[in-house]
Amino acid sequence: MISFSRSIPLLALAPLLVTSCAHSEDRCPPADGAALQVLGSGGPIADDGRASSSYIIWIDGAARVLIDAGGGSFLRFGESDASFVDLDFAGLSHFHTDHSADFPALLKSGSFSGRERPLQVAGPDAGGPFPALKAWLSSMLDAETGAYGYLSGFLDGTAGRPMLVSREIAVGEPVTVFRNADILVEAMRVPHGIVPAVAFKVTVGDEVFVFAGDQNGSNEAFVEFAKGASILVMHLVVPEDVSGVGRRLHAPPSVVGRLAAQSGAKRLVLSHFMARSLRELDKNVALVRNAYQGDIVLAEDLACITPPSSSD
Repeated sequence: MISFSRSIPLLALAPLLVTSCAHSEDRCPPADGAALQVLGSGGPIADDGRASSSYIIWIDGAARVLIDAGGGSFLRFGESDASFVDLDFAGLSHFHTDHSADFPALLKSGSFSGRERPLQVAGPDAGGPFPALKAWLSSMLDAETGAYGYLSGFLDGTAGRPMLVSREIAVGEPVTVFRNADILVEAMRVPHGIVPAVAFKVTVGDEVFVFAGDQNGSNEAFVEFAKGASILVMHLVVPEDVSGVGRRLHAPPSVVGRLAAQSGAKRLVLSHFMARSLRELDKNVALVRNAYQGDIVLAEDLACITPPSSSD
């Protein structure tokens, strides 16, 4: 299903794809192969009718990989018919609320699923005022000091909870954080101001899904990391003339386009929208288009996006 949900100048954006399976007869995911579903395409402000950042990768009809769990993704996870039992890996790019706030809610929901096997989780090491992944989890789940200590079984696998097996990503070369027969997940740190942040690359057979996360685009090593992406997810948050803190946190449209072009991504998904960024969406996407000539998809909550090789 191809639909255009906003009035956007097609001459500026063509070829542009907006693929959504939400509330339609076309079920996401497809029965065979890998697909990306956007759970949350919004940001930290509750003014856009979107859940905050969150994505899942479906493989042969099962939700196997979760990347981020921002506010509202708990609801979208249920609406997508994903099952906590099927997840092999969860990646948290950083600990801003619009990328992580619903993770404990998803855990609580998952405690009713009957899952027994551990869940692999990866996220950043500590930096500045932000804790490392294990400390972040303990701050919520520790039996004595955690805000949600009643869920402490997720830390040690007791009380019928599946244990979270944590991997922290430090500054340095990209590392493999998960591998099984179907999935390879690699991760690298990316610059997001003072906030420790991580990009993830998920390889499923011949398809490569890269999640750039929130970053300012100043680490040129990301281009090599994202090389050959079937689908590259990048966040279009700030305008071209952004400065100060905004520029230290996020890449402007021209940088987003350049990184996508240099990586050779086959399809670029632009996400992490807010009401203020949506007001100049056509202008910002046109700036991305100046550098990147491939397919561009504007993310919507519950949109289902397949790699070009399996959908074209």
